[in-house]
Amino acid sequence: MSIGEFAYANHSNRFLAAPELAQQPFAVLGIPFDGAVTNRPGARFGPQAIRSASLMLCDGLHPHFEVTPLGHLGDGHDMRLPNASPLAEVRALIQAQASALMARHHCVFLGGDHSVTLPLLRAARQQHGPLALVHFDAHCDTWSDHFGEPSGHGTWTYEAIQQGLVSPQHTVQIGLRSSGARAARNHVQDRGGLIFTGRQLRGLDGAGLQPVIGQILARLGDRPCYLTLDIDCLDPAFAPGTGTPEPGGLSSSQVLTLLEELSALNMVGMDCVEVAPAYDHAELTSAAAATLVWTYLCGQIAKLG
Repeated sequence: MSIGEFAYANHSNRFLAAPELAQQPFAVLGIPFDGAVTNRPGARFGPQAIRSASLMLCDGLHPHFEVTPLGHLGDGHDMRLPNASPLAEVRALIQAQASALMARHHCVFLGGDHSVTLPLLRAARQQHGPLALVHFDAHCDTWSDHFGEPSGHGTWTYEAIQQGLVSPQHTVQIGLRSSGARAARNHVQDRGGLIFTGRQLRGLDGAGLQPVIGQILARLGDRPCYLTLDIDCLDPAFAPGTGTPEPGGLSSSQVLTLLEELSALNMVGMDCVEVAPAYDHAELTSAAAATLVWTYLCGQIAKLG
């Protein structure tokens, strides 16, 4: 299975204008699938919008890490996926492609809806064993079904724990604030994980976030860790272009601080999902997503020395 079999030949729109993926240690891939959304569709167009927004970041060093991903990063374009096929079939295709790529690269995936994270975790577990998980989101994604559907973009965390892909005691959720039954909202915490709700984080920034960061670093330690970032963790003021916006969310500066400080974790991969450009304004959402992904990459590259 070659990258070429599953990539679109789009040479004009690569993340940070990076070269095509070859032997670089870091890889960016798009997953243009939104067949499991429950509200507004359109996240299949997220990868290209994020890439377009990233082009303004390609000519300098990160202001905190003082590095650039360029020279370390290749863009493997988008996975070729059917949006109308059963979810299980799409996930099998995602997992197969991700497994091949994760064996050779530290991967960042651009979604797509949040259902794509489950096959990415399956692929990462094959490489690293049960994972720690850092999950930025407005929604808990621990429902045991999705409006009668057994699986979707709001069940993947529940499924990942049930399938042993992640250790619940080493799972951290940040920014939760949507409505939901207590059993779902507290599912991770009830199994020994950490939850920092949007309400708990209100007004915290800079030094105010250090106790939160300290708890996460102490809890996760050196365990291989996967980071998934649903763009709706941000308040709609910062990210209106998403399928299920929830007022009362995190600010861009809060998430940037958290990403910068949590770069010390033993990260093995990341995804950024639920960017839906049709609902965006002035490209605020795609610009935020591109900057967050760029920051994650710079944090990991800075550790190379």
